[in-house]
Formats: sequence, structure tokens, C-alpha cells
Amino acid sequence: MKREIIENEEARLNALRNLRLLDTPLSESFDRITRMASRLLGAPVSTISLTDRDRQWFKSRFGVDLAEIPRAEAPCNYAIHSDEVFVVSDLLEDARFKESVLARAGIRFYAGAPLITRSGYGLGTLCVIDDKPRRMSEDEQHVLVDLAAMVMTQIELQNTIGRIDPTSGLPNEHQLFEDLEDLAKRSPGERKVGLMVELVSPRQISLGMRVLGATYAEELIRNSTEIIRLAIGDRSRIYHVGLTRCVVVLDDPADRSWDAIAHDLQRRLHDSTPCAGIPVSSDPVVGAYAFQTDKVCPRDVLRRLFNAADDARTSGRVIASYNETHDRAHTRSFRLLSDMREALERRGEFSLVYQPVMDFASGRYAGAEALLRWKHPSLGEVLPAEFIPPVEETAFTRPLTEWVLNAAISQVAEWQRFRDVGKISINASARNLEETDFADRVAGILEKYAVPPRSIQLEFTENSVLGDNPRVLEQLRALKRLGVSIAIDDFGTGYSALSYLQQFPANVLKIDRAFIKALPTSEHDQKLVRALIHMAHDLGYRVVAEGIEGRAAYDLLAQWKCDEAQGFYIAGPMSVERVEKWLAPTMVES
Repeated sequence: MKREIIENEEARLNALRNLRLLDTPLSESFDRITRMASRLLGAPVSTISLTDRDRQWFKSRFGVDLAEIPRAEAPCNYAIHSDEVFVVSDLLEDARFKESVLARAGIRFYAGAPLITRSGYGLGTLCVIDDKPRRMSEDEQHVLVDLAAMVMTQIELQNTIGRIDPTSGLPNEHQLFEDLEDLAKRSPGERKVGLMVELVSPRQISLGMRVLGATYAEELIRNSTEIIRLAIGDRSRIYHVGLTRCVVVLDDPADRSWDAIAHDLQRRLHDSTPCAGIPVSSDPVVGAYAFQTDKVCPRDVLRRLFNAADDARTSGRVIASYNETHDRAHTRSFRLLSDMREALERRGEFSLVYQPVMDFASGRYAGAEALLRWKHPSLGEVLPAEFIPPVEETAFTRPLTEWVLNAAISQVAEWQRFRDVGKISINASARNLEETDFADRVAGILEKYAVPPRSIQLEFTENSVLGDNPRVLEQLRALKRLGVSIAIDDFGTGYSALSYLQQFPANVLKIDRAFIKALPTSEHDQKLVRALIHMAHDLGYRVVAEGIEGRAAYDLLAQWKCDEAQGFYIAGPMSVERVEKWLAPTMVES
């Protein structure tokens, strides 16, 4: 079926540029087709040729090293005006081409099937070339037409399915990966510098979308990428790899001018840009990573750029280069998350240790805090401070807390065969309080092991409970009704209004160890801790001081009527067996 070819040169050029094919790296997905064309049609040379304003540029080429030729002398310039294969049996016998670059290079035969968009614009051709005059049969022309259709399918797939971001119209991370793979094959060892531009912080994008809606991010990325394009010119391609993140791949010149480019980008993008008719200030940062094309896999290039941009954001430096030490930490964190599921299923990797808590008034043992430990099969001992924060950003929070609750409460049941061992404190995550069935699950575990709720205390960090979240309040109240004691851990390190304490159903405040460490020598900390204890007592809370490491701090806290003490001065974390030996004089079999 014949298609109508639209003869509007400016519209045709716009269509060509919108497809973002010109001056892009050679691609294996297109090269397969040119190789096939040469084999099937017995031609030593085949190309995918795109007709720009003044040149014929080759997106793919087989059997020739030329990257482009003048448009006026190219047979492809004629082929795009027809729906049929354009054949020149002998260029030397055709007045239009006998003085052309191709003819002077010894080319005699040309056949090109036009590459036509669905809208009717001729982009260029899939053509085969020979250094001998020849004719082309009808069957051979059909083959060339079919292969040209395959080229157009690849272009459409690249631009509509999985390769182009629908919001910005820019190539996405999948296209970045393919382009980096092609660079590694065609230019092994070549030095490149990737720049990742994060336009705004996650907090700002969240606030902006709440106020201005989804168009905020869309207009921000579209307007900002135009600024980036003007700053870097046409030689570098821009990739949209996140909601408000872009990547640019630059050459790595000896004078390291990429640093100047990064500063220029940051400066230009810092100016306000209109979003939904409202001028919005950006808060851009730039992460940089220098690499050799054949030494790093594409996914690692992108991951390291993400790390560099995150370093720029968190450090406040605005521009940051990739840091291998930081990357090793991120890689280790990812390793731990990857191994979490198997660790939860296998026996022996996770365990609990218990740190005793002492009552100031009586000087006797009052309970213990259960502390999670992970003995990784290849990484060894991993402390909670390393693996808990990343876990709390994933769905592993629920099963990990479930494991801790079962392990601790079953141990309480075992200990209660002896005398009362006081309250056992169990740490839970802020995310657990957003689970609508959390209190019910705690009740179920207590019932499973026949442990009275008064025997345990759940600890939540200050920032996880102080806020205006109805679900958090609902779960805390449900736990309080159940009879479980609630402790606010790390108290004093948050930034919430103290008035929130009046409405929260907690029983205990645990003063953070940061205030206890310098207590004997810091007059400021002494005033602060003394005031916290008096305030907590006035509000009806018991107070536990964490991190007591010496007699001087212990005596001050006792003098100020602190209720309970925890720290290495009393005892460090212990295994179950050591706890039982430590408490042996008070643990009598019933």
C-alpha cells in the first residue's frame, strides 16, 4: 500500500530531531539490520542513512568508515521523496551523481528504501551500495523494503517502548545502558565523564507536588533539560533517569573542563524556572564519575553517579565526585539487604543479647533490653546500626520485627519458669506503628507463649512517635490498652514540640547516651539532663538513662532521682547464658 509523503522540509526536520537519532552513538540493534542487508543482497556496503538539513548522516554502517556525506550529492536525498525503492544502477552514468563523493570513491551502484514515519515524513533510507554496476530485481527490492520496515520498527520501539521517558521525551536509563555498551565495543579504553544532575531534593519534590500537583515535576524536568542542553551543546546526549534526575555523558579532556561544566550547570539551574505559571527555585546538585568505557558495566556507571549525586546532596558541597569508599559502604548495604530474607529463614544468623537495667532506688536488677545481633556467614558480626536503617526503607521491617518479638517473648516465657526477671525491652521500628495490625500481632505472640503483657516493654525512637500521625497514635493506644509498657528511646535527640508528650500513651523516657557521655564534665549537659528528668516526672514518666559508663555519671543521675540505669558501668550486652549466670543469685527454680 502506497503512503503519502509529506513535502514539508521544516516539519520533516522537526520529526527527525524529535526522534533524537542524529549524532547518537552507533547501535548494535541497528547494526544487525545493516549486516543482514549486505548478506541478503550481496552488497559490500549498507547503511542506515538519515537526511539532515545539509548532510547525510549514518546511524549505522557496514563496510564503510564514513560518518556522513554532503546531502546535495547523496542519492538518499532523492529516495526520501518517494514510497518506492530508489535505484541507481550506475552512478557514473547518472548526471546527478557522477561527480558526487560516492562516485569519486569508486561507488557505482546504489539502492535505497525510504524510512518513512507513520505521519509521512521521510527520515532517510536503508541503502545498499556496490562498487560494480548492477540491476536490482523486484524480489530484492521487496527484501530491502522489509528491512527498512524493520529499521522503522526499531526506531519506534526505541522511542515509544521502554527507551524514552514519556514525561520528558528524553532517552531513559535503558537507552543509556545500550549507548554505554556500544561505546565499550566501539571505543574501548576511551575516557568519559558522567554527570548526574539532581534538580531538587526529595523533600522539595514532595512538597512541590503536594502544592502544584504532578505538573510540577513534569514542567521542572522539561524546562530544566532545555537549560542543560544549552549549557552542554549538541554533542552530548541527555538521559532522564529519575523523577528529577538527568545524566549527561561527556568526553574526559586533559584539562578536566567537566568540572567547569558541572559548576556552570549548577549555576544556571539554580535560577527560578516556571512551573504551572509559578516561578520555582531549584536546588540542583551534580554528581560526577570519570570512567573508561570498557572497564565498568553500564549499570555500575549509573549506580556510581547516583552515589555521587547523593554525596553532593548530603554533604552540602553542591558538586561531588564518585567516592569509592562511600560506594563500598553502599554496596555492602545492598549485600546485607539481599541476604536478609535467607538470614530470617536460617537458624543461627540472628540472635538476641540482653543488657541489664538497674533500679536506682533499690540498686537491684529491674529488667533488660533485648538487642539484635547478626552473624553473617561471610561478613561476620554486623551491628544493628549498619543494617537497621536500610531495612527500615524496605518491606523487611515487618518480618524482622516479627522475628525479634518471637525470639524475645519466647525467651521471657523460658525465664518465667524462674523468678520474675523484670521487664524485657524490645526495640521496634517506626514503620511498625504504621501497620494497622501491629498491636494485634503483638497480642497474638504474647498469647502464643503465655507471657503477660506487663512483662515486656516496646521501645520506639523519639522521632517515630512524636508527630501527628493518627495510625501511630492508634497503635500506641492499642498497645497501652493491652498492658504493654511503651518507652520513647533516644529522647532529647528529636526536634518535636514537647507538648506532644502530653498526648502520647508512653510510660518511659530513655535519655539518649549522647547526653550522658560527657555528663561529669559538661555543665550544659548536667543542666539539660536534670531538667529532662524533672519534666518527665512531672508528666508522669519513668526515666531511664542510657550509656552510663562511670561512677561519676551514675552518682549524678541517682542524685537527680533518675529511675533506672543502663550502660557498661552496670553491665554490657550479654548472651542468654551469661545473663542467667549474672542473675543466678536471684533466679530460683519454681
